[in-house]
Amino acid sequence: MAISGMTGFGRAEGASGAWSWAVEARSVNGRNMEVRFRGPPGFEGLERAARDGAQSRFQRGQVTIGVQAKRTESAAAVKVNIDQLERYLAAGAPYVATGMAVAPRLDGLLALRGVIEAADALEDPEAQAQLEAAMAASIAVALDGLLAARREEGAALLGILGGLVAGIEQLVGQAQDLAGGQPVAIKERFERRMTELAGDAVSEDRILQEAAALAVKADVREELDRLAGHIDAARGLLASDGGVGRRLDFLTQEFMREANTLCSKSALSGLTAVGLDLKAVIEQFREQVQNVE
Repeated sequence: MAISGMTGFGRAEGASGAWSWAVEARSVNGRNMEVRFRGPPGFEGLERAARDGAQSRFQRGQVTIGVQAKRTESAAAVKVNIDQLERYLAAGAPYVATGMAVAPRLDGLLALRGVIEAADALEDPEAQAQLEAAMAASIAVALDGLLAARREEGAALLGILGGLVAGIEQLVGQAQDLAGGQPVAIKERFERRMTELAGDAVSEDRILQEAAALAVKADVREELDRLAGHIDAARGLLASDGGVGRRLDFLTQEFMREANTLCSKSALSGLTAVGLDLKAVIEQFREQVQNVE
């Protein structure tokens, strides 16, 4: 795959023991690389795996990774809050001592609020590490899915950008055909203007000299040569591996600079029209380049 896009989505699910989870990874366009992570409480170590995984796969774009995890209630660990139990016993002791109340039964104490608690996190560090490793593997799977989606977008963009480069090349060819008529058009325009201002007082030699000087300033061959070079560079970037979005963006600016100069130097309505069409296609190219990694 030559180029990659910056938008896509990947998902993975997993389960281990009493735990199950789902991972979603998505990305949108961005000038730089930005990773955002949302994970379940108690699994803060997953953020490092998510960030490292994203940065090893992508060079640009805003990547968001979310992990949702849950544990089945039946399998949740429980414990007796001894401190809370003793507080209940201490609070009732005076009433038991005076005969106002009988000593509480254990089953009644266990039913009191706060005596029985569900353990919120794994107490076994080894089990916690194994669970996080399994979740991290699912994060990698989701990121691989996102990578595949971005590459699919890149394949579609490659066809679009290649077509636009071909359109630019065609318009540059038309401009080259028309550019040969620039000197004659400039001479005729200058001769007509001088005749309007000075009549027959200006010699033909003077007209030729001034027209030649204007023709040199209006020569667009240098701009057309640069545009041809930019076309070759664009095709080279589209065929290369790795992130080329920034370089394509810079190349688009160079395309537009030469097209603007071509229009400003044009002395022919036909050449101006081609220059305007060229700018329109370059702008379409620029819009599509914003999606390239």
